[in-house]
Amino acid sequence: MIRPDWHIVEEWITPRSRVLDLGCGDGALLDHLLGTRQVTGVGLELEDEQVAACIERGLNVIQEDLDKGISDWFTPESFDFVIVSQTIQAIRHPERLLVDMLQVAREGIVTFPNMGYWRNRVQLGLLGHMPINRALPNPWYNTPNIHLCTLTDFEALCAELGIDILDRAVVDRARRESPLLRALPNWFGEHAIYRIQRRV
Repeated sequence: MIRPDWHIVEEWITPRSRVLDLGCGDGALLDHLLGTRQVTGVGLELEDEQVAACIERGLNVIQEDLDKGISDWFTPESFDFVIVSQTIQAIRHPERLLVDMLQVAREGIVTFPNMGYWRNRVQLGLLGHMPINRALPNPWYNTPNIHLCTLTDFEALCAELGIDILDRAVVDRARRESPLLRALPNWFGEHAIYRIQRRV
């Protein structure tokens, strides 16, 4: 199934480029980019079932734990783009992953659920419990998400790490953009999509 926000990622990917998809899941996004952008792609995934799904799609996939790092697998600038889609919030050291990914690729694309989204604020601030919704469907005791952040948090980390933000898109529950999202992205954006590059 093609997610509506994939068209944003697709627009940022240069045709026939080399792409690394970290935490690629069943390989659906990478498979989509192979078809629409004719990329050369590799995925990294830990879960057995997801790796098997990638293999069934005919994708190049490496079974590896992202928390162990990626620098041992790839030489500097092995790829044009590295994608971390809905995964960075589940990584033990996201700051290390951001640095590593921009060593093995020219540019990075990062997507994550925005903890600053107004529904999350209401559930946490007024109702007094951790948010549960379409973007964050698991209860606090059974979630892979260990480092949730807002747009402001992510942008501050990029500045601290010497990472330039080349593009940003913020989408709603249906993963669409709107004028309201552009005006108040940290309040009304449920998902964030960033294109980043190491500062030269």
